[in-house]
Amino acid sequence: MPETAALLAHLESMWRIRSFEEEVTRLRATGDIVGSVHLCNGQEAIYTGACAALDLTRDAVFPTYRGHGWTLACGAPPHALFAELLGRATGINGGRGGSAYLTAPGYGMYGENSIVGAGAPIAAGAALAATFDGSGRVALAAFGDGAMNQGAVHEAMNFAAVRSLPVIFLVENNHYSELTPIADMVRVDRLFKRASAYGFPGARIDGNDPEAVRQAVAEAARRARSGAGPVLLEAMTQRIVGHYIGDAQHYRPAGDLDAALAAEPIGRLTRELLALGVDRSELDELTARVDREIADAAARALADPLADPSTVLEHLYA
Repeated sequence: MPETAALLAHLESMWRIRSFEEEVTRLRATGDIVGSVHLCNGQEAIYTGACAALDLTRDAVFPTYRGHGWTLACGAPPHALFAELLGRATGINGGRGGSAYLTAPGYGMYGENSIVGAGAPIAAGAALAATFDGSGRVALAAFGDGAMNQGAVHEAMNFAAVRSLPVIFLVENNHYSELTPIADMVRVDRLFKRASAYGFPGARIDGNDPEAVRQAVAEAARRARSGAGPVLLEAMTQRIVGHYIGDAQHYRPAGDLDAALAAEPIGRLTRELLALGVDRSELDELTARVDREIADAAARALADPLADPSTVLEHLYA
């Protein structure tokens, strides 16, 4: 059993992500944030647990376009992330990346990608570089269950296996490949079993338990750093929002969302902490403090200047 302090740290990280996404929802409704936005509500334990297991001074994370949670869990400041989504000059990429294309290499997050599965071969490249540069880097590629059917993911896994690369392939299995149940997309829906075809280990883990995720990623990272090669982790979770803001979720059967809400990681960990004897007032203060942090960050970002369109050609070439 991890110490209570570690569980509280997990809760704070997950609540920061949840509070951020709820504020993003509000800003999208007011029109301050424009364009397509994909939220990660319900999947926070994956980001919190995985990032707690990595050394982000050298390791590299490559998430999907559902990347706000990854970026925050890597330690990027909420203000800079809000500013990026709002197209402000103070954004983490100067307002150029927006919701789906942001990157934060200073925090170990090397860029979202809205091409489904494209992060896997890029992560394999970062892992290949680690075999030459002596950094001891582990690369983590995170993608959804639907991306498992993309050719680039298969190629990346095969290449990583053949070269024994230090890369972790992490599937965020939220049961839906966009709007289609994963069970309707594959003959065998235990996706981790595909690792055996490439000759490396795979495991299914509880993606709603940040500590279980941390332990699994820590062991995979230890193995990768030792030269033993890649691992495929299938983190089981469910989102408690639509695939994108505005998704009516008509494809979800009756009771599916209620079940997801009952099992989501923040409520679950809150109940666990209360059972361990943590006072409710301490948890309330934690969430209130994080909410204030997020509200202040959003207000500051809204007051920041918009990115200057005349600078659009900057940073295109070294």
